[in-house]
Amino acid sequence: MTMGFGVNGYPVGDPPNELDQFMIALQQTGYLIFWVGLFKTVAGGFMFFPRTAPLAILMSLPYAFNILLYVIFFAHQYLVIGLPDFAACALLIYCYFDWYRPIFAGPTPVSNPDQRGVENAL
Repeated sequence: MTMGFGVNGYPVGDPPNELDQFMIALQQTGYLIFWVGLFKTVAGGFMFFPRTAPLAILMSLPYAFNILLYVIFFAHQYLVIGLPDFAACALLIYCYFDWYRPIFAGPTPVSNPDQRGVENAL
């Protein structure tokens, strides 16, 4: 990165590229700071309670995945942060997989009594 000098002699960087413009737009809308920050705060609060920890992990997965993609494709210098962040989330999902197992299970059979009064599974 080359540095030039602005009108007052302060160093200025290169003009923003497309990614910089996108990040500036996100910052100006307030979306990234308020709504994503609120969502992360709620998910972090849920992690303190054993009953809601699996839900909090699922809530944090899209954010961790987004960080992983961002550091892989754009900000390679932050791979040291992005990879362990996603790996920790994946490890927690693995640890709580018994809690998530019913989501992936097929429909449970419903017992239905026949005319003789004997229950048969469908």
